[in-house]
Amino acid sequence: MAVYTPVSEAALARFLTGYRLGGVLRFEPIPEGIDNTNYLLEASSGRYVLTLFENRIDPADLPFFVDLMDYLAVRGVPCPAPIRRRDGTVLAPLAGRTALIVTFLEGQRDPGAFRAVGEALARLHLAGGGFPARRANDLGPDGWRRLAALTTARADEVAPGLSRRIARALADIAGDWPQDLPCGAIHADLFPDNAVFRDGAVSGIFDFYFACTDALAYDLAIAQVAWTMRPDGHFDAGAAAEMQEGYEAVRALEAAELRALPGLRRGAALRFLLTRLHDWLFPAPAALMTPKDPLEYLRKLDRLS
Repeated sequence: MAVYTPVSEAALARFLTGYRLGGVLRFEPIPEGIDNTNYLLEASSGRYVLTLFENRIDPADLPFFVDLMDYLAVRGVPCPAPIRRRDGTVLAPLAGRTALIVTFLEGQRDPGAFRAVGEALARLHLAGGGFPARRANDLGPDGWRRLAALTTARADEVAPGLSRRIARALADIAGDWPQDLPCGAIHADLFPDNAVFRDGAVSGIFDFYFACTDALAYDLAIAQVAWTMRPDGHFDAGAAAEMQEGYEAVRALEAAELRALPGLRRGAALRFLLTRLHDWLFPAPAALMTPKDPLEYLRKLDRLS
């Protein structure tokens, strides 16, 4: 959610004629993140998030993301609901990008709400069980290999020997990646900055722009790595167990999923090492952007190995 594309007052006014949102009371950038441009839009009808999709997003994937959010929101998952335009569509051009407006999710951050995150993630998986569309995970093992190929020549600029360490981890983890786990629609990016809470429960899960069809347990593994590991690599096994208990209170994990979780966590750490390394070496020219340290995930990968 970096800010790459500025939106003028005049362009915004023209764009909003396609909606029934009322007058604009507040419009300001949301600088966190790295993938799309996001603005907080407060209108007389309520608060919204305006997203402009940047080049990292394949336009062909947008219907999957939008339809999944719509599908889950109708089924009670606290996720952004796409706002329809006067003509019934949800996507439209703005400032040279494809844009979307969704509802704003109210709540507070709580990086220690491990059980609540597990429960909410399991409910998302169950609610999405009948979602008919499918999207391959382009950040699965094949995606890791592509990212490694793009970054290997410069990886050692970030840390000596990093290229070799990535190659070794990639051969080890991707070569033993489970193939037959229960699959469905997953969020695939449930970090602490992608959820808000009220009264101890998740009141909002957002940023569905890595969502895909993949192993449900992999989604849990991603959340465990993101929520229960410190930047220095320390793994809080108790917190991970608490998240898993919350998950299993809603959806029981199969024996194969339980066996696969340690390897899935390693895959999650490798994935974020590679995506952060790519963005570190090949930064996009954002107006507002906070680069994220790829070596945090090398430390996490080392701890999980």
